[in-house]
Amino acid sequence: MYKLQFLVLLSSLVALVAAQGSRNNTSKWQTLKGGPPLVIARGGFSGMFPDSGQYAYQLAVQIGLPNGVVWCDVQLTKDGVGICFPDLRLENGSNIDTIFKNGSNTYPVNGVPMRGWFSVDFTLNDLEPVNLKQRIYSRAPNFDATPQQILAVEDVVDLAKPPGLWLNVQHDAFFSLHNLTMRTFIISVSRRVVVNYISSPEVNFLRSIIARFRTSPTKLIFQFLGPDDVEPSTNQTYGSLLRNLTFIKTFASGILVPKYYIWPVDNSLYLQPHTSVVSDAHKAGLEVFASNFGNDAALAYNYSYDPVAEYLSYIDNSDFSVDGVLSDFPITPSEAIDCFSHMGKNEKEQVKLLVISLEGASGDYPGCTDKAYSKAISDGVDVLDCPVQMTNDGIPFCLGSINLRDRTNVDETDFSNLATSNPDLNIDSGIYAYNLTWSQIQSTLKPAIYNPYVNFSLYRNPNARSDGNFMQLSDFLAFARNASSVSGVLISIENAAYLAEKQGLGVTDAVLDALSKAGYNNQTAKKIMVKSRDSAVLRKFKSTSNYELVYLVDEDIRDITNSTISEIKKFASSVVITKTSVFPIDEAFLTSQTDVVPKLQAFGFPVYVQIFRNEFPSQPWDFFSDPYVEINTHVSVMGINGVITDFPATAAKYKRNRCLGYKEVPMYMSPVLPGSLLVLMAPQLLPPAEAPNPILSENDVVEPPLPSVVEKPPTTNTGNGSTAPGPTPRNGQPTIVASMIISCIAILTTLLLC
Repeated sequence: MYKLQFLVLLSSLVALVAAQGSRNNTSKWQTLKGGPPLVIARGGFSGMFPDSGQYAYQLAVQIGLPNGVVWCDVQLTKDGVGICFPDLRLENGSNIDTIFKNGSNTYPVNGVPMRGWFSVDFTLNDLEPVNLKQRIYSRAPNFDATPQQILAVEDVVDLAKPPGLWLNVQHDAFFSLHNLTMRTFIISVSRRVVVNYISSPEVNFLRSIIARFRTSPTKLIFQFLGPDDVEPSTNQTYGSLLRNLTFIKTFASGILVPKYYIWPVDNSLYLQPHTSVVSDAHKAGLEVFASNFGNDAALAYNYSYDPVAEYLSYIDNSDFSVDGVLSDFPITPSEAIDCFSHMGKNEKEQVKLLVISLEGASGDYPGCTDKAYSKAISDGVDVLDCPVQMTNDGIPFCLGSINLRDRTNVDETDFSNLATSNPDLNIDSGIYAYNLTWSQIQSTLKPAIYNPYVNFSLYRNPNARSDGNFMQLSDFLAFARNASSVSGVLISIENAAYLAEKQGLGVTDAVLDALSKAGYNNQTAKKIMVKSRDSAVLRKFKSTSNYELVYLVDEDIRDITNSTISEIKKFASSVVITKTSVFPIDEAFLTSQTDVVPKLQAFGFPVYVQIFRNEFPSQPWDFFSDPYVEINTHVSVMGINGVITDFPATAAKYKRNRCLGYKEVPMYMSPVLPGSLLVLMAPQLLPPAEAPNPILSENDVVEPPLPSVVEKPPTTNTGNGSTAPGPTPRNGQPTIVASMIISCIAILTTLLLC
């Protein structure tokens, strides 16, 4: 049943991709032969399905470039059959340890004893009941119970029909110890199927077969392991062999190297200058293939968690291009090669999509700083945003949270003793923007980059964790107005009622005043957008301005009634919704799509969706850990009008990719089908059904009018979080003078004591 469902799903994709190829032939590639680089799918689409399984191979073929190559790690069974399996030990990728509980053995591997379940102890027939499973624990295990047998090499060709086949022989010496000859198998299988590439990290194995393949189109590739690892045939390290490429050329036509051989990364996960490996190999007449690519692996911070950016650094730079990449996610290098390479920032936009920043480029710099805003502009953002907070002395400024602990280093300062809970704001322990004056914020606090995925050990640009300067709203407006490429600004206002009623701060009036003083009311060049989840805020602006008023629906909803939309129409002109309100998810798998977007658009509302991020945990599994697939599905399927993102470079690049302009959009730039992965899971591994999201009703959007701004509470030194006392160090002596009155009292006291 599962195979039939998957084949039906794939067949719907074939027509889209069959006639497609890399049409990016306008620029000279810097590969050895001048053509586009190859995409080699390691074990098929092993980033999604169990490595070397039928599903992985078939999806890789259907979703990749038509000249794509599938990779098979060849192991030999007891009866000499070559199977595709990613590890010498079969328990690392299958359930063999539960099928043959007593089937483990200990054998020497490269001189080191290793215990496990080895293919040399089983015939192909023995392996028939064994099922493949996901071998990387951070990836979805939901397909482990779906029947997928270990495949012989010929099975891969028959089932997937790949355009190209790459056989990797990792342990020839090991199989020789068990009286199995990999050379005999490789030569035999090459007579039955077309083998395009054969690779091995063992010099003697490649030397043993070179005579057979010298005049054939099959290419022999020498695989480099770690630079300090020792190659068994020559007893030299791979690092030393890299310095003798003329020797490699005597038995191979190319080399396969880990990607860090080309772009080294330091201990802090930042790129170092590229090496000369590619240019040296090309001078020696060797092709260069780079390995170890995976969308869900740690990337150098320079790439801003954008996997396409990483691929482009290997195939599209001014100095070199590798001849191919070995990837667990073949969809992404296919995009990089055909859709995004050789593309300038002034490339024609292929789709109309408003790119709205989230605190500037806050994925690269602390949000709402001059650094984040400058980066967003250089990245190609359309609308620059400012979430407005209010200081104790009534200054509006830009910061992503009213809680200073979320976006500043306030906990490292003497203001840390101001932490209190605030039930009105649903904050258990906070130090609030209204606790401090603008002078105190400027002189004492530093910005802090926001890291939403620390639970996955993913951090944003640590070298810039506190870079940049805070900006008053007035400075932000002037900054945005001088940016010619920016089409508008979005001002976000939250907690207006609380600030007016409890803190004596009128944020709406402060914003109106700042916009007026900045000259935004007397111009038409920049769009002015005001966003809030509080309809009362938008109603106030509607009565006093002509801005685009954006209503934020920040809860996940499954539907919205027409009467609710009519109510929103009374105070807003556009709407922001969450990604889950577009495509509901269950344990990070898409389950369906809602009608929320088309319903809102039918009433004339532009719909903007938030929050799009590059880090792979932010994307449901269906999007293959690829932010471009996620954006494209929202745009192509639902026709959303804009995205709100803390990585505006990604969305801006997506708009310009050439594949969207093709008459037939290739599969690697086609949207995914929500729920399509669920049908491939065994019932026991389906995500448990979750309670449905609510329907947005009229009562949810109707708010009481904003209260009048009360008289500001008097400033005291109680430090209870409701006022703005100066910081107090551990010795109890004041370090900052909060007002002229306190200064005068201090001076008079000193004179009296004298």
